[in-house]
Amino acid sequence: MAVQRRRAGKVSKAVYETQAAFRFTLRQFLRFSETTARRVGLTPQQYQALLAIHGFPGRDRVKMGELAQRLQLHHHSAVGLVDRLMAKGLAVRERSTEDRRQVFIQLTTRGVRTLQRVSAANRSELQRLRPHLIRLLGRMARLEDRRAPSSAVP
Repeated sequence: MAVQRRRAGKVSKAVYETQAAFRFTLRQFLRFSETTARRVGLTPQQYQALLAIHGFPGRDRVKMGELAQRLQLHHHSAVGLVDRLMAKGLAVRERSTEDRRQVFIQLTTRGVRTLQRVSAANRSELQRLRPHLIRLLGRMARLEDRRAPSSAVP
């Protein structure tokens, strides 16, 4: 992902404070999610893979390259991750019937149940954090609107 470069200008302390508070709140959620995953015997990355597979838009299975992209991993790292999910009985590989070169990864019933447990806890935590996240996003938008140069229409 490319970093957008903006012309350096004065940034108020409030902008940095708000960004830091937002980052802290995101980190609190991620820490909660990581801990919840570990409690059911998953690494955080394994939970993210279960979520990426089952939550893929339009279908309940993914190609290895799609999973690697969703998790921002190299292809070979995604292969190793799927191998570990399969060893735990959480996912299976299936060859495409249309193109035998294509391999899909799909969750097993056990994988779906495990995902549901962690995801339910995460949704509860997000519900708890939601008002704070919304306030911080609103504050960031207001602060950025103040910084944006006015665009005068001729």
